[in-house]
Amino acid sequence: MPSSARPARSAARPSRPKGAGQWALGYTEPLNANERMKKDQGGLEVRDRILNVYPKTGFDSIDPQDLRGRFRWWGLYTQRRPGISGGRTAVLEPEELDDSYFMQRIRLDGGRMTADQLRVIADISTRFGRDVADVTDRQNIQLHWIRIEDVPDIWGALEGAGMTTAEACGDTPRVILGCPLAGVDGDEVIDGTAVIDEIVERFVGDPTLANLPRKFKTAISGCADHCTLHEINDIAFVGVVHPELGAGYDLWVGGGLSTNPMLGVRLGAFVPPGRVAEVWHGVACLFRDYGYRRLRTRARLKFLVADMGAEWVRSTLEKEYLSAALPDGPPPAPPRNEGRDHIGVHRQRDGRNAVGFAPRAGRLSGTVLHAVADLADRHGAGRVRATTTQKLVILDVPDAEVDALEAELAQLDLVVNPSVFRRGTMACTGIEFCKLAIVETKGNARDLIVELERRLPDFDEPIGININGCPNACARFQVADIGLKGSLVPDDTGEMVEGFQVHLGGHLGTHSRLGRKSRGLKVTADGLLDYVTGLLTTYQADREGGESFADWAQRADESALTGGGG
Repeated sequence: MPSSARPARSAARPSRPKGAGQWALGYTEPLNANERMKKDQGGLEVRDRILNVYPKTGFDSIDPQDLRGRFRWWGLYTQRRPGISGGRTAVLEPEELDDSYFMQRIRLDGGRMTADQLRVIADISTRFGRDVADVTDRQNIQLHWIRIEDVPDIWGALEGAGMTTAEACGDTPRVILGCPLAGVDGDEVIDGTAVIDEIVERFVGDPTLANLPRKFKTAISGCADHCTLHEINDIAFVGVVHPELGAGYDLWVGGGLSTNPMLGVRLGAFVPPGRVAEVWHGVACLFRDYGYRRLRTRARLKFLVADMGAEWVRSTLEKEYLSAALPDGPPPAPPRNEGRDHIGVHRQRDGRNAVGFAPRAGRLSGTVLHAVADLADRHGAGRVRATTTQKLVILDVPDAEVDALEAELAQLDLVVNPSVFRRGTMACTGIEFCKLAIVETKGNARDLIVELERRLPDFDEPIGININGCPNACARFQVADIGLKGSLVPDDTGEMVEGFQVHLGGHLGTHSRLGRKSRGLKVTADGLLDYVTGLLTTYQADREGGESFADWAQRADESALTGGGG
């Protein structure tokens, strides 16, 4: 598309959305149970009961609509009851899956924390959460084993340190992704920190945006690596330089994965920094009013964008929700680094260093997080960032402190120069805690990293291995080099056991694409190590020149993708 052109409109595009429960078309009565729950009472309104009622009356007293609905508006999900196999995930009633403990998601817009804030999170984990913590691929930190009786103390500690769990889940504007090196990377196009803060301050907790059709995911960044993955967010602002108007943002909408993955589309519009909050609010309101509410499975913004097209979205946005039209603008430059993870030592524009390091598939402990906070104070200026790849970064480290910091991180099993396998492997929460999961993920990821490092010590090609416990794509399996979607698969005897459907060759970057899925390409959990080893060995033997794994997987014969295992 020419940089100055609006996206072309297909002749087949309708001029007006068909009726699917949209408020803008007059559908005011709820059309499913989730919509009825929200009309009965908004999710934000459960806060007082969480603080002042349920901690006194106990878990068994919690209203089911609160427990499995409104609690999410405050970042609380019930955990999976231990001992329930993946084969029973889809057949049991919610109350049969529920444990009496919660996962608590802590909202960290832009992935930003001070050492003091991280220390508070760590202390909550050790005191209330059995010393378990997960860094997610959306820059949140999640704690587990939380009791309703402890939530008031937990929220008091978080809010006293300037953090919140508000709208960390639910049909709301979720955490805003931002570059962990925002403001310090000398190559960034624009620093998105101020506009992220403006949106959070003005709109998080706004009751008029607390009943969206589904979740609403945002990315705002001027990162030269495109680390916030604009292609798979509902709305994304990507740093660009307009030839006349200077630095600002290119506007993307309609990305998302889950069971119907779609890549976002450019609207061809340039957004000056001073209008980002207005435009963000306009798109959120457009989604609120025109988003589909009849079927929960089609309630994401991506379905509206796919049905109506980019021109309709931009025209409706400008005419109905903005104070003035947006100028046309250029597309973003290709990413500087296809890896997009900020791992390793990177020079800041002020001469100090950002030091990124890798835990194993995002799993840490409160004890380790407390140590990381201490290291950020001792070797830096007390600033810590989470990345979109389940990693962490300490900012502001002088040259003289880098080696000492790297050594102390290594003692915590946090690696600054990890193998390609540790660097590129992610995993969702999995069956250990998640009620939607079918298979175990974190342990499989840890075993895979250790075994691949042992079996393929000389493999140095960047490789992304994303392990998901169910089809919902929390670990982005469709856009990984090797994407593993948890499912029940037949073993050699025909018995259905835990395993994975394999997606290969997914990529976000210069040539973004979803992974290649072959219906019969499945592997048991027990056969996973042999399968991936064989697949990577085949790639090494068959690749042409410097061909990436993703490019090879897209062109390889089906027979080459069996990997010799599973």
